Amino acid sequence: MFYEISVSTPQKIALVDVTEKIEETVKESKVRNGICFIYVPHTTCGILINENYDPSVIRDILNAYERIVPQNLPYAHLEGNSPAHIKSTIVGVNTFVFIREGKLKLGTWQGIFLAEFDGPRYRKLWIDIIEDKD
Repeated sequence: MFYEISVSTPQKIALVDVTEKIEETVKESKVRNGICFIYVPHTTCGILINENYDPSVIRDILNAYERIVPQNLPYAHLEGNSPAHIKSTIVGVNTFVFIREGKLKLGTWQGIFLAEFDGPRYRKLWIDIIEDKD
């Protein structure tokens, strides 16, 4: 079952917790056991799973990306968003989570985040939920 979720990102660089939106989609699918694939069809953002309890972890992650790929280097791409494209390749544009008993099977402190590197924008998440056969 294929779904599309829209997400509004609040600023140029942000990690937006999309766990609840994806959980709602899993619930809507009525799949008890399976896999939830999450894909971002954009080139300047990504998707990741990390801690969603302590907000300082998010700040640390974003600061690390900025140190690895600083904004002020002489990039060849003329649109000015080369760092966003590079960060997106580091994060990746897809992930998956198991579904067990109708719920995402995440660790205690885990959440799913849209990693925005060129916002604010409206983004899409493509979700494909595949039910186990047994």
